[in-house]
Amino acid sequence: MRAYDIIHKKKQGNTLSADEISFIINGYTAGNIPDYQMAALLMAICFQGMTPPETTALTMAMAESGTQLDLSNLPGIKVDKHSTGGVGDKTTLIVGPIVAALGIPVAKMSGRGLGHTGGTVDKLEAIPGLRTDIATDEFLKIVEKHSICITGQSANLAPADKKIYALRDVTATVDSIPLIAASIMSKKIAAGADRILLDVKTGNGAFMKTLEDSQALAKAMTEIGEGCGRKTHAIITDMSVPLGRAVGNALEILEVIDVLCGHGPRDLTMICIELAAHMLHLAEHGPIETCRSMAKETIANGKALAKLAEMVEAQGGDKTYISEPERFGIAEIVRPVLSPADGYIASMDTEGIGICAMTLGAGREKADDIIDNKTGIIIKAKTSDPIIIGQTLAIIHASNKEAANAAAEKYMCSLNFSCEAVSAPPLIYGQ
Repeated sequence: MRAYDIIHKKKQGNTLSADEISFIINGYTAGNIPDYQMAALLMAICFQGMTPPETTALTMAMAESGTQLDLSNLPGIKVDKHSTGGVGDKTTLIVGPIVAALGIPVAKMSGRGLGHTGGTVDKLEAIPGLRTDIATDEFLKIVEKHSICITGQSANLAPADKKIYALRDVTATVDSIPLIAASIMSKKIAAGADRILLDVKTGNGAFMKTLEDSQALAKAMTEIGEGCGRKTHAIITDMSVPLGRAVGNALEILEVIDVLCGHGPRDLTMICIELAAHMLHLAEHGPIETCRSMAKETIANGKALAKLAEMVEAQGGDKTYISEPERFGIAEIVRPVLSPADGYIASMDTEGIGICAMTLGAGREKADDIIDNKTGIIIKAKTSDPIIIGQTLAIIHASNKEAANAAAEKYMCSLNFSCEAVSAPPLIYGQ
């Protein structure tokens, strides 16, 4: 078997066998197949696409290229949840404690943020002392004892995907639905859960900007999950508006606490209830309506908040920050962004708002950039909201006045105004 023949076969639009895909993935991971041949295959896939069996075979080859977690010693049905990312998306930190408090083991490996999207690991590390670099054995012991642990992704988890993604990033082969789906699902399969819930974002702040593309990605990932023997369900949710009010690491932890105390933003709370309900349903805890009620009750009775504090302590963090959130403090400069006129917010450039927060220090442009946990944005008015002149549209949290003023200007450029009333986008587009 030769890499050349496999590349030529795909270039001609033919279907690759599982053995051919495994050969080239294993060869590339081991360093026996050079970058230029893998780049050629990736470009052929971009033009010719892949069938569902091909995409499943690619996913499994990447998942099997490194460590695969064995969760069999954990009780019950293990359900993993993945979001395709966006601005203000802190759902894992809310949904995880809800379902863990109801007996579903949450063995979650999450990533860091890069560009306009925030990372769950970065948000958690805003809690003093909390560790996300946890060895697998300890990770599993924490989940066994506390039902939840959220840690950074192991370097040995799907290493083929990491190597291939770096190549895709510099060869203009990122925007291929089979490659995107296989990349995401290889890590989900390697993470060992029995069932998988996918939160696929759509809109200008998401990776997939159009509903059509989001639906195609959701379908591709669901087919992969089912093809790999994992029951998989996808929900398409909105990211044309930031989720919740807070963008920035410590600010988002404060909002997580607000939601788990029962008084968080309506949109974020509703999305989290829906995601938790579907995780419970996948774990066979009852009909979806019953699962929604269970999720709501777990917030109302304080068990979800208690589970968050328990997880923080188990991972070395100071859990008093959960019961005394004022301990997080505030940024050096807090500056309002004021409305220039009466009217309505017609739309928001959500990606632009994410970039605005990144420039404050709340995110990374390069992988080695240092995060400033206290910086970010609190959004006070969103798409469809009526506004009056002088009203506070957002509050900038910055480390200095120059950064605050520049961010305020960038933020205003991310808003479009209207004299006429407009409708808010739906929170959920389909399942």
